[in-house]
Amino acid sequence: MPTDAAIAVTGLRKSFGAKVVLDGLDLTVPEGTVFALLGPNGAGKTTTVDILSTLLPPDGGEARIAGHDLRREADGVRSSIALTGQFSALDDLLTGAENLRLVADLLHVGRGEGRRRAADLLERFDLVDAADRVPSTYSGGMRRRLDLAMGLMGDPRVVFLDEPTTGLDPRSRRAMWDVVRGLVADGVTILLTTQYLEEADQLADRIGVLDSGRLVAEGTADELKRLVPGGHVRLQFDDAPSLHEAARVLGLPAPDAAGLALEVPGDGGVAELRALLTRLDDARIDVAGLTVHTPDLDDVFLALTGRPTPAEVTA
Repeated sequence: MPTDAAIAVTGLRKSFGAKVVLDGLDLTVPEGTVFALLGPNGAGKTTTVDILSTLLPPDGGEARIAGHDLRREADGVRSSIALTGQFSALDDLLTGAENLRLVADLLHVGRGEGRRRAADLLERFDLVDAADRVPSTYSGGMRRRLDLAMGLMGDPRVVFLDEPTTGLDPRSRRAMWDVVRGLVADGVTILLTTQYLEEADQLADRIGVLDSGRLVAEGTADELKRLVPGGHVRLQFDDAPSLHEAARVLGLPAPDAAGLALEVPGDGGVAELRALLTRLDDARIDVAGLTVHTPDLDDVFLALTGRPTPAEVTA
């Protein structure tokens, strides 16, 4: 198990009765990165977060969070993490500032330091104007930001975000994305579960696709997209002779000259593009334009899990 990773998981298992939810999960997340965990409903995403945040005991396997052993050093894990779920855990009888100061008291942060941290977080999360209002008057996005700010009162090294933007409008979702990027810039490690494939594409350094309790694929967004067939390079030409000559040189079927375009199957990688253009240049064929088309994460999700994307499931 890697000792320098913020999150290192080996052989994690969990069952509820006869139902196996996690079946030997292996996971490594380097410090200061975002790892997004994708998967259909029931794949084990929330169970993974609940176990790694000490809310649920595993049946087997090992895990280290911020250098602490999950089983033997649970208190050390808790002191190093924050958890924000799908639903905000706020006290609607207290103001935003009072919610933050309450968490500071629970963490035994001194009164002066607690007020300083609360003021810093209110400013960082654009909640200064709402600090003296109760959260019941907040928008969904504001409540979610306050909930995350409360988790950061303990200055965690690892943050678990379990579908943190579920139900938010696009503007609020993008505001949360900016918050996540800011945390990573400060060196915080993020484990994100999400139903929004665009969210993983935008935020994650690496993505894992979880299905039936196992990681069925892991890599960067671009690496995962290259696993799925259908990518191609679209070449545009100024005239029909150039189009037909390019098809001959590349060994492709005779194209339809109406659009003066040719689709060349491939993953669009740099080496592949360079070789393609070199062949055309050697044949003295001028290319007027070039675009790379790759499968998106929706295609990856469907191909690897054999199920519709979450958006299709809930439509």
